[in-house]
Amino acid sequence: MTLEELTVEATAEIEAAKPLYKQVNNERLEFTSADYDQAIIDLANSKWNDQQFGYIQARQQAYGSVQEQLDMQYWDGVNGTTTWADHIAQVKSDNPKPGE
Repeated sequence: MTLEELTVEATAEIEAAKPLYKQVNNERLEFTSADYDQAIIDLANSKWNDQQFGYIQARQQAYGSVQEQLDMQYWDGVNGTTTWADHIAQVKSDNPKPGE
């Protein structure tokens, strides 16, 4: 999605969540128009970042530890298998970069 499309989505989500409040000097106040505008920008940017870079964290978690990967590589060498390469290919396939 484009940033503009994500902004439309964020706007709908903020509108659906109204009223939103903030705490100022121990007083609960409803967001001002400027606060709502900023909340939309912030949410759209967050969605954009997740879309563009979320795959990085997903891949890091799915790869497993360095120790696990080294163990896979060791046993691939001993057994003549491709377990590690297959695992890495699957992680990349399951968590593609945007535009791939």
